[in-house]
Amino acid sequence: MLIIKDQCYSIAYMRTCSLCGKGTKTGRNRSHAQNRTSRTFMANIQKVTLNLGEEKLSGNFCTKCLKKLKGEIKNGKEAQVLS
Repeated sequence: MLIIKDQCYSIAYMRTCSLCGKGTKTGRNRSHAQNRTSRTFMANIQKVTLNLGEEKLSGNFCTKCLKKLKGEIKNGKEAQVLS
């Protein structure tokens, strides 16, 4: 069974995963001439509604966590993803 942070006390950011907290990171591009330019690495975040028994839970999840959730569903756990 998965454990989700209490929605009342956690701060929700748009581009962060509700389970693992993965979000946007900053870095640099480097050309062959070794020029530096700033860039952002954005996580692949999807907005999904989960059906946990009779309870529905909506949140932003990264694709890695969604893959884990789908594996739990396939193995017969309670979590169920609604499209």
